[in-house]
Amino acid sequence: MKKAAYIIAVVGLLLVINGLIGSIFDLWSKQDVVKEAQRKLEQEKAKNAKLKAEYTLAQKQDFVEKEARNKLFWVKEGEQNVLIPEDLLPKDNEIKAIKQDPYWKQWVNLFL
Repeated sequence: MKKAAYIIAVVGLLLVINGLIGSIFDLWSKQDVVKEAQRKLEQEKAKNAKLKAEYTLAQKQDFVEKEARNKLFWVKEGEQNVLIPEDLLPKDNEIKAIKQDPYWKQWVNLFL
């Protein structure tokens, strides 16, 4: 009778230990999921803070006026819009022709 009770107790304890080990492994694997979620949360918080700062900046009258002037070519009363003809603008190849000497060469020329 004692042997049967001992065997039943051992089998019961083995089942409990098996369940506990399974739970520990599940928690261990969920730890990576939690860390990934926390990392994403921090990224989203940083993104949110950046967007709030941009929103605050966009609410200022100076920003609105600057954007209207630059992107919509808005002009105040009494001002004139100035358009530069394409032929007066420097071309890419002209800009490259004005190329300067490297700094080291400029220093050598300065001292010699």
